[in-house]
Amino acid sequence: MSEPGETGLIISGWIRVDSAERDDYVAGCVEVVRAARAAPGCLDFAIAADIVDPGRITVYERWTDEASLMEFRGSGPPAEQESQILDAEVRRYEIGAVGPA
Repeated sequence: MSEPGETGLIISGWIRVDSAERDDYVAGCVEVVRAARAAPGCLDFAIAADIVDPGRITVYERWTDEASLMEFRGSGPPAEQESQILDAEVRRYEIGAVGPA
């Protein structure tokens, strides 16, 4: 559970792929999600199919610090996955404080 005053980073947003390719794209991310969740500094990591829009994939990451994020991130998605992305809006948020919802 997060403590008030905890800091870190959130990477959050969406990517759009052809609706016929969405489920295969998400399935192709399973190993990336497993690796991220096992990486030092990763607090949460999810890539999920949107339940309303058939071409949209939600992206959510939470990291303790910049160094951990950058060490995991490397060079980004494989070229095959990158070529499937039609549009994207993924942003970085620096956390100043965390408390109960």
